[in-house]
Amino acid sequence: MAWLVCNHRVLATVEVADGWQQRATGLLGCKEFENALLLRPAFWVHTIAMRFPIDVAYLDSNMVVLKTTTMAPHRIGLPVWKARAVLETEAGSLARWGIMPQDRLEIRQTAMDTQA
Repeated sequence: MAWLVCNHRVLATVEVADGWQQRATGLLGCKEFENALLLRPAFWVHTIAMRFPIDVAYLDSNMVVLKTTTMAPHRIGLPVWKARAVLETEAGSLARWGIMPQDRLEIRQTAMDTQA
């Protein structure tokens, strides 16, 4: 597990989905999700068959936020062609964390991960 960080603030734990199977599954089947999921590579997402709304942040190759949106269940998002990754989290999280376009996010390994 890793941490999602912005401006030296830990926002949440984050799972990185960088394999095809992980990206295809994403948050499908979850009843709720308190953390964050980073889909990499990705430039669009959908919420078909999801049970709850999500916040989505489209990120460039430097993890800079290009666009944020909230998606209701059963929707197809428009591609953001310059995006190289997409961050998904529970609706309201990005506003609560103060994440906006131009913010730079980081993924940091937890101490447990570095000791293993």
